[in-house]
Amino acid sequence: MNKQLVTKDNSLIGASYSLGVVEQRLIFLAIIEAREQKTLIEAGGLLRIYAQSYAKQFDVEKHTSYEAMKRAVEGLYEAGFAYSKLDERSGKIGHYKSRWVDKIGYIDDLGCVELVFASDVIPLITRLEARYTEYELKQVVGLQSEYAIRLYELIIQWRSVGKTNPISLIELREKLGLVDEYKRIEAFKRRVLDLAVKQINEHTDITVEYEQHKNGRVITGFTFRFKVKKDKKKIGAKVAGDDTNNDMYTIDGLNDNQLGRIARNPSFVADYNELVSSTSPAGQDMKVWEVEMIKRLKEDALQFKKRPIREYLVY
Repeated sequence: MNKQLVTKDNSLIGASYSLGVVEQRLIFLAIIEAREQKTLIEAGGLLRIYAQSYAKQFDVEKHTSYEAMKRAVEGLYEAGFAYSKLDERSGKIGHYKSRWVDKIGYIDDLGCVELVFASDVIPLITRLEARYTEYELKQVVGLQSEYAIRLYELIIQWRSVGKTNPISLIELREKLGLVDEYKRIEAFKRRVLDLAVKQINEHTDITVEYEQHKNGRVITGFTFRFKVKKDKKKIGAKVAGDDTNNDMYTIDGLNDNQLGRIARNPSFVADYNELVSSTSPAGQDMKVWEVEMIKRLKEDALQFKKRPIREYLVY
């Protein structure tokens, strides 16, 4: 099955911005389209998002979807984001601001929106190596709150450990694009945080809860803990004795070519690159990395438990 993956550099995941639900959905569809047309997008090419595709993905009427997309054009053109990223030349963290798009418009006769991503955005969605996050588009389809979408992204980048680092209230508000809205903590929790958590728990692949941090009686920040929901279909199939659904964390039945494919998967590299030193041969040469990881997988596959091993076969 061809999974539709939303993939972003972690500096973009952690950026500060405010986008409505439709604007964020347009970005998702454009990212998927951009990664499918890598040669085109690297040249700053034009991407088309059709109302028919939007309607199908988000389960709305085609006419309704196109009108929503047209209204979102102005907001997306004016929108920007602030992000931090390591400067490779100096080795220092740089703090930047960028717009999402250089150009955006719509064509009534074709029922589509056209856009060109800003030059800063392109490497954050297409030329990804180590620090990035990806998830299936279907996980955010049911989210109707712009804050639920953003919170899901902020949380899911911690998938391998199941909880986030503590995040201050000020930083969380910035990342959610809140400037003057919901300044009272009661309103923030009720209209933003609790609503977002409720939607995430109902419509995505994880269940979330949060811990409040206080200075005296004042809430100063939060830590989010989450668990991946069990796949009932997979469990049922396994109980029924379907060999294709045996323990997904083992390498039983996989040959060296398949193990090599797993080791080369960018998601596998991102999940386990801390296993080798950046100055070691395996940390500098992908072929040496592949040989080393095949060896380790054979010796003890169960040490690779950040996600099911066989998921890395598909990319």
